Amino acid sequence: MPATSSAPIQFEYRSIKVLIIEDDSDIATNLYDYLESAGYEVDTASNGVMGLHLATTQRWDAILLDLSLPGIDGLTICRKLRQEARQDTPILILTAKDTLDDKLEGFLQGADDYLIKPFSLKEVGARLGALIKRYKGKVAQAALCCADVRFDLATLSVERAGRPIKLPPKCLHLLRVLMQSPNRVFGRAELETEVWGEHLRDSDTLRSHIYTLRHALTINGEDNLIETLHGLGYRFVMNSASLP
Repeated sequence: MPATSSAPIQFEYRSIKVLIIEDDSDIATNLYDYLESAGYEVDTASNGVMGLHLATTQRWDAILLDLSLPGIDGLTICRKLRQEARQDTPILILTAKDTLDDKLEGFLQGADDYLIKPFSLKEVGARLGALIKRYKGKVAQAALCCADVRFDLATLSVERAGRPIKLPPKCLHLLRVLMQSPNRVFGRAELETEVWGEHLRDSDTLRSHIYTLRHALTINGEDNLIETLHGLGYRFVMNSASLP
């Protein structure tokens, strides 16, 4: 039975990756459209084999998992992710199985939450958002502040010393990644995967976005905060005194 429709709400984060493993095309489509409109980066798998492969070969912030899947059932996927792959990615089970024993078995195999079909898309979004916040340890964090740059995670607004800075969506995501771990060096491939997933083909895309980000942050002559370490990658530095 397809999920009931509901107007999407905007979530606190953007470009967070969610995997939907669901064989019902109507439900999968409803979930995909809803979550994508809310700002998530979404991919789907229509069977257990494909779902397990995607879940173990890419990084996800959360997984929506049906139990009755062709190929490999949802409980087996859940168990393999927890016991074999040693993943702690939040898993929200979406299923028509509504007995207490079904729910207990899901939690036993490592699920973090359990939602019975038919469900409200708004409730899926609320539960998913709460799981991701807990997983990332950011329940109380409303903004990132590094040096004189402030990134409001709720409004996606950026300021430097009180000056508003307008950035395109991918630059916002790139800045958020760098500011979440100041002074840490991010390799080129790591940043590309984090911001663009597996879909980046142009080798100059990251470089051009770094340029755009630097220009926006230093347009009034401010110090450069994004350091290039040739052959290594990039980092957001808390002390820019030594940067060119």
